[in-house]
Amino acid sequence: MFLAVPGWPPPVATLAGTLGIALAASSAAAINHLLDRRIDAKMLRTRNRPLATGQLQERNVLLFALTLGVLAMTVLLLWVNALTTVLTFLSLIGYAIVYTVWLKRATPQNIVIGGAAGAAPPVLGWTAVTGNMDPQALLLFLIIFVWTPPHFWALAIYRKEEYALVNIPMLPVTHGAAFTRLQILFYIILLIIVTTLPYLTGMSGLVYLAGVSVLNAGFLRYALRMMTSKDVLLPMYTFAFSITYLMVLFIFLLVDHYFITLLARTFHQGGP
Repeated sequence: MFLAVPGWPPPVATLAGTLGIALAASSAAAINHLLDRRIDAKMLRTRNRPLATGQLQERNVLLFALTLGVLAMTVLLLWVNALTTVLTFLSLIGYAIVYTVWLKRATPQNIVIGGAAGAAPPVLGWTAVTGNMDPQALLLFLIIFVWTPPHFWALAIYRKEEYALVNIPMLPVTHGAAFTRLQILFYIILLIIVTTLPYLTGMSGLVYLAGVSVLNAGFLRYALRMMTSKDVLLPMYTFAFSITYLMVLFIFLLVDHYFITLLARTFHQGGP
């Protein structure tokens, strides 16, 4: 939302858009928990979720998820715009139904294809405050889309036995940890290229380029270490770093964005 405009985004669209998108994401998460309740109960990472432990009833969770979804679409349609409403609905269905019901169990490329739903929020935020799609918004989408596989596959390597136990065909289960590490390295190299595009296209400047170069060097170092190290905890360290990586990358984008805006205003005020 803040990257989409030169100054401050419109307050109503910003607040309503954030609320509506958050409600939709919560609805999708609740549906995911409902549909995965049986396998969640068998996995160490998810066995303490409320549905897996029996703390919540399925009917109540379904009602809760549907209520959140309806509220999300209502808020977005009334106080944001139709484009954002449609895109948010498609993202909700993409994650809660297409990914959770089908892709997750159908192919080891599940997280690659399903990553499109997880990469949607920057596009939704952009359209919420501008009312239209923009190539720069799609570039933000592409960054998260390419970031998702190395992020999640690092976790999947560490949790390989758990995914195998519940017959989820994550890449480490179907092709082995060594092949998955190679794919992580490949995607991080691709990510380095993609995250340079904001600078190459003029979307951001040297502040962002310097910051993202440091982040990329750190991510690449983790990938190379995973290729040779036998440290069983290294995949989880890589997973944790990937979360910090994405957050700090967007911070660099925002700092650069407002730094350039400030420079432009200063130049304009000092001109003839």
